[in-house]
Amino acid sequence: MGTSFPTIDADHAAFIAAQPMFFVATAPRKGRVNLSPKGLDALRVLGPDRVIWLNVTGSGNETAAHILDNPRMTLMFCAFNGPPRTLRLYGQARLLHPASDEGAALSAHFPHYAGARQIFDLAVDLVHISCGMGVPEMTLVSPRAESQLVPYFERLGPEKTVKYQQVKNRRSLDGLPTDIA
Repeated sequence: MGTSFPTIDADHAAFIAAQPMFFVATAPRKGRVNLSPKGLDALRVLGPDRVIWLNVTGSGNETAAHILDNPRMTLMFCAFNGPPRTLRLYGQARLLHPASDEGAALSAHFPHYAGARQIFDLAVDLVHISCGMGVPEMTLVSPRAESQLVPYFERLGPEKTVKYQQVKNRRSLDGLPTDIA
C-alpha cells in the first residue's frame, strides 16, 4: 500500500534530486499513452507543488502534443540502488519554449544543452510513494544522454537541429500538432 501526500516535502525533493533518470507519462484525450525515459541534469523542484524539466530534442515529440491536447502529466522516479522506493508526481503541465520570455527565465535553472527543445512546468497536485520492490537494483554505467544525445545535436548545430525538429517533431504518432518553435 502506498502513501499519498498533497505536496513535495524536503525528503521527496532529495530523493528526486538523487535519481539519474525519471519517466514521464502523458496521454491525449484520444490516442496513444506515451511513457518516456528522461536523463540529464534537467529537472528542478521549484517548490512544494512545482517542478520544471527541460526536454531535449529526440526522435519524437509525443509529450508536447499530448500536453497541448490534455495537460495531465505523471513523473515517476525509481530507486535503482539503495532502499527500494518509487515516487510519482501527478499534476497539470504547461509547455514553454526556451526562446519565450518565461521559458528563457526557467532555462537559467539548467545547464546549456544543445538540442534543448521545450520546458515543461508541472503544477503538482499529488505525490505518491510506493515500495518499489519490483524495480531491479542496477548500477549506472554511463549517462548516454550526455555522452551521445547532446553531442549529436552539438555536431548538428542550431540550424540543422531546427530542420531535424521540423521533420521529426512536428506531429505526434497520432498526428497531433506539437507546436514546435
